[in-house]
Amino acid sequence: MDETVLLTGAKGSVGTAIREGLADEYEWRYLFHNPPPFDPDHPYLVGDVTDEALVAEACEGVGAVVHLAGDPRRDAPWDSVLENNIHGTKLLYDAAVDAGVETFVFASSNHAVGHFETERKPDLYRADDDFLLDGTELPRPGNHYGISKAAGETIGRYYHDEYGIDVCNLRIGNLTRDHPPVDYERGQAMWLSYRDCAHLHDCALRADYDYEIVYGISDNDRKYYSLERAKEVLGYEPRDNSAEWDGEERDY
Repeated sequence: MDETVLLTGAKGSVGTAIREGLADEYEWRYLFHNPPPFDPDHPYLVGDVTDEALVAEACEGVGAVVHLAGDPRRDAPWDSVLENNIHGTKLLYDAAVDAGVETFVFASSNHAVGHFETERKPDLYRADDDFLLDGTELPRPGNHYGISKAAGETIGRYYHDEYGIDVCNLRIGNLTRDHPPVDYERGQAMWLSYRDCAHLHDCALRADYDYEIVYGISDNDRKYYSLERAKEVLGYEPRDNSAEWDGEERDY
């Protein structure tokens, strides 16, 4: 893609994985919630996605949006997710459509389907369990944050159908920089390495699709999220597996 790509929430863990892994792959424009404590290597703006004038400026001349910004807390109160995650996502879609953006990559979350685990844990975290979610199931949020992510997916459905913008929702798992969680079955099942995270978003920016929901984890032996749709539609080729971590910390 030759056009500028807007990355919101650029300082968070997913944003950091993208900035570090794909810094030279695109002409980025970053949106930070607060002034960054470092010197970004691409142009950037500072502010909230609930600021209509700011998001309009951020989307000007942009070909694609990777939207990560919002309240990331699993226990975030309703008022916060309503304003920052749901309303902010709606305002960013408005700005993107007005600016003629063609592709919108939305950071959804495993929490959008969190209650699928309620009656099946801990078995579904284990390699010998064949239960898999594939993205065609209806949401079952596990908290207010999950509700906001399911709402973001639905907002994207509307804007795709109404305005034709291409939308890819990535239900991101448990992102860690160096190694999968030790002695934590759930964390190993939904582990996403930094390099696989960057690669997944790169695929989402390059692939052709209309509206998609895919899962974002590494290719772990333990998993209850299917990666087949991400591989088939996006060309995702994860390199990491929580079962193959050898005990040595590594920096991707």
